[in-house]
Amino acid sequence: MPLHTAKFAINVRHSFHLSRMNSTNIPNYADLHNSSPKLPSRISCTTSKQLGPLIYGSESLSQELQISVGAVQMACFLCQRVQSNLLNNNAHIQAKDDHSPVTVADWSVQAIISWVLSKSFGSKNVSIVAEEDVQTLSKPDAGQLLECVVETVNECLSEAHRFGLERPERTLSTSEVLEAIAQCSHSSDGSTARFWTLDPVDGTLGFIRGDQYAVALALIEDGEVVLGVLGCPNYPMRREWLCYHPRYHRIISKLSAATSECWDKGCVVYAQKGSGVAWMQPLVRANKSLVWPNYAIPIQLSSVDDPAIATFCEPVEKANSSHSFTAGLAHSIGLRNQPLRVYSMAKYATIARGDAEIFMKFAKAGYKEKIWEHAAGVVIIQEAGGVVTDARGRPLNFSNGMYLERLDRGVIACSGANLHDKIIRAIDASWSSSCL
Repeated sequence: MPLHTAKFAINVRHSFHLSRMNSTNIPNYADLHNSSPKLPSRISCTTSKQLGPLIYGSESLSQELQISVGAVQMACFLCQRVQSNLLNNNAHIQAKDDHSPVTVADWSVQAIISWVLSKSFGSKNVSIVAEEDVQTLSKPDAGQLLECVVETVNECLSEAHRFGLERPERTLSTSEVLEAIAQCSHSSDGSTARFWTLDPVDGTLGFIRGDQYAVALALIEDGEVVLGVLGCPNYPMRREWLCYHPRYHRIISKLSAATSECWDKGCVVYAQKGSGVAWMQPLVRANKSLVWPNYAIPIQLSSVDDPAIATFCEPVEKANSSHSFTAGLAHSIGLRNQPLRVYSMAKYATIARGDAEIFMKFAKAGYKEKIWEHAAGVVIIQEAGGVVTDARGRPLNFSNGMYLERLDRGVIACSGANLHDKIIRAIDASWSSSCL
């Protein structure tokens, strides 16, 4: 049963949830605030109830990790506010030229992250490749929409200190907000070997429907992702909550005491190249602050490598992914579980956390994968110990502008090499009849 259609009732369990409740290879998220997690064998660290991230690499990159985690945490805070309003009315939802939706949150998140990175590291030192532009906001009839974006940006930045970030000395003007959005281009011209990628709201359709979505920020150097942060505001910290629709969490949260953490949901997952570990922390709660160290825990991949009990993820929408081909592959490999269909890059978090073992995506003819749709998730899975390649088994290359131009056939992410090899062999055997 797809994740996004989970039953809206406490006594109905998701089949995915039931089949995995007794798995022992994943940290116990239920004990997040009560005990220290078991660290991966590659890491040694003194245990603590407030286990914080181990920062690796150069001093500048360590600072970039901390700033980017804070920026994504703040972006998730913004998105939660906007999503709550969108569920009550459909105002401020626009359609792009390709008919895909865009909301106030898309532009607002792009503005605040652009502003934070430029303020922290200097605008001359920051190059950002992102999804949104200012064309729609600049139209004569977009005054009310633009006003809402500017207001949303300033409300969010006024609380930047809660996320360990510097806030503006004054309210940003309309032109400054537009400038922050416009500073992000649609592609790298090849002259910049070091740049950020940003998908401000990946899975906008899921966002509009009150379901899964993600804020994805990554740093790329010479075609390789060196830092990735993935914010998943509706993805629960505790695995067993996957059986409930996100709207159920909102109802329970309203009924629970303001100080209660038993229904916390939403997480930020991040990793830095070469560290050999990926981390997860809960979203900053209302009136709380992000401090370092914090309640971050190392996440672990699933150890399942038997296709008969493995679970694979795929996109919800059929528009840019072939469900029929993945179904055929699943049958040929021996995958018996129903696919876990998830909006957005939250699928990468699903693999990295050990909630599933495989992610497969095969775009239909004419669709090109964009770098901001994958970059953050790739480094997170890789540092957790997993494998991400194209369907030929080659590493993804992020040095050719806004698209994964050299992508061969599709994207495969796996928790382990054995499952990955089986999938690649199955693709080779069946590709000629795929019609993709």
